[in-house]
Amino acid sequence: MSAEALQVAKVYHHLLRAVKKHVAKEDRARHFKEYVAEEFRNNCKLSDPSSIQQKIKLAHNYTFLLNSVHHHQDLLFSYNIAVDRSDEMKKVLGKSAASVGLQLPEVYQP
Repeated sequence: MSAEALQVAKVYHHLLRAVKKHVAKEDRARHFKEYVAEEFRNNCKLSDPSSIQQKIKLAHNYTFLLNSVHHHQDLLFSYNIAVDRSDEMKKVLGKSAASVGLQLPEVYQP
């Protein structure tokens, strides 16, 4: 396997992991992962080295963006500068309940 193929595989793996972790947490959002896989399949036949490097850089930048936005949101929650306070409260209550050995009940949503 060439160095370029290893680089593509590494970027692909990191991108799929970031999409799974930050975007497609639920089964109904799997089309994001499918889109990423389809784009890599469609571009596997590229022969121009500059085009290949451009696509690799784009995938790397998108992975970095997903991870950075998620990290920024976590920082906002930790500094209590959250926009959506309900998620923050669920997280704080869950941690408090877990610290005394309890679990929060699942909320029924039809």
